[in-house]
Amino acid sequence: MQGQIELGPQNGPTGRPMPVFPVPAPLEQHGPARVISMCNQKGGVGKTTTTINLGAALAEYGRRVLLVDFDPQGALSAGLGINSHELDKTVYQLLMERGTDVREVIRETAVEGLDLLPANIDLSAAEVQLVGEVARESVLARALRPALDDYDVVLIDCQPSLGLLTVNALTASHGVLIPLECEFFALRGVALLVETIEKVQERLNPALEVDGILATMFDGRTLHSREVVNRVVDAFGDDVFHTVIGRTVKFPDATVAAEPITSYATNHPGAEAYRQLARELVARGDAA
Repeated sequence: MQGQIELGPQNGPTGRPMPVFPVPAPLEQHGPARVISMCNQKGGVGKTTTTINLGAALAEYGRRVLLVDFDPQGALSAGLGINSHELDKTVYQLLMERGTDVREVIRETAVEGLDLLPANIDLSAAEVQLVGEVARESVLARALRPALDDYDVVLIDCQPSLGLLTVNALTASHGVLIPLECEFFALRGVALLVETIEKVQERLNPALEVDGILATMFDGRTLHSREVVNRVVDAFGDDVFHTVIGRTVKFPDATVAAEPITSYATNHPGAEAYRQLARELVARGDAA
């Protein structure tokens, strides 16, 4: 990547020379989508925040994006202002009721080019019910397939566990993006997550790859945050995104307002960080 992208004069927050990621060129045609799972079995690391804001940033750059709420808590749906408890059809019906078309379940959001496949607490029952299904790990992949030509990127917001729903998401995906909170305790679970990803690669989805590890909730003023980022870079090298997401109250404020930070506080450093992440993802070849 460094051979193709101009490096800036200064080191970034990861301690490496910070590339200048160009604004991606407009697309002449859309699809088929690249599917990316936001995955970390630890809760509260920024999976949902990243799904919403990365999706919105990619949509700003002219990409057609589908967000998949694959967490029974339904935080992704709520964060985009959709009350999934009042919907007749959610991702649960898509998984469990034969004949349900994914296009019937997809909802438009207030952001142009950004659509949502909503979820609610019903999804918690799917994990138990899927156990008896044939090819149970591939149910989501089959359900999403008819919609892939309509989008450039599909982002799946996984629940904080390594259960059957997460395995379904990984089986349906081309790539995994791992949000990692800048805390030492967050580091401990990454090895287990990588082991799960490798098992899915070996047994279910050989095309799956780790797109990168994203440092979230970073506070450059603290030695602790900087040390965690240094350790992650030492362990995973170029798999760590150059972009880091800082800690700011604007993210929960935007969630309460039920919109992405890119529209809620368009000039805020948090919005710029997610735009940079979108550009980096495209520059890496992990998004159109």
